[in-house]
Amino acid sequence: MAPSRLLLASLLLSLLLFHDLVHADQAVQESVSQTTQGSVLQQIDCPGACSARCQLASRQKMCKRACGTCCRRCNCVPPGTSGNQEVCPCYYTMTTHGGRRKCP
Repeated sequence: MAPSRLLLASLLLSLLLFHDLVHADQAVQESVSQTTQGSVLQQIDCPGACSARCQLASRQKMCKRACGTCCRRCNCVPPGTSGNQEVCPCYYTMTTHGGRRKCP
C-alpha cells in the first residue's frame, strides 16, 4: 500500500510542477512578444552594403560572398572599402578555420 501512495504522490507532484512550468513559459513568451513588438531590429541592406565595401576589391565575387555572410551574422558592415572594423566588433572578430579574418 505504501509504494502505491508514494507513486501517486510523486505523480501528483510531477503534474503540479509541469503545470507551473507551462505557466512560467507562457509568461516569458508573452513578455518577449511585447518587447519585440516595440523594438523591431532593423535589418541592413547586405547586398548594397557589401557592394560598396567590395567595390575596390580585386576579387569582387569572393569579397561580396564573405561580406554577405558576415553581414547576415552581424547585421553590420563597416563603412568604406577597407578598415574601420572597430565600428562593427562582431564583423572584425569573425575568423576562418585557419585563424584569418573572414570579413573583408
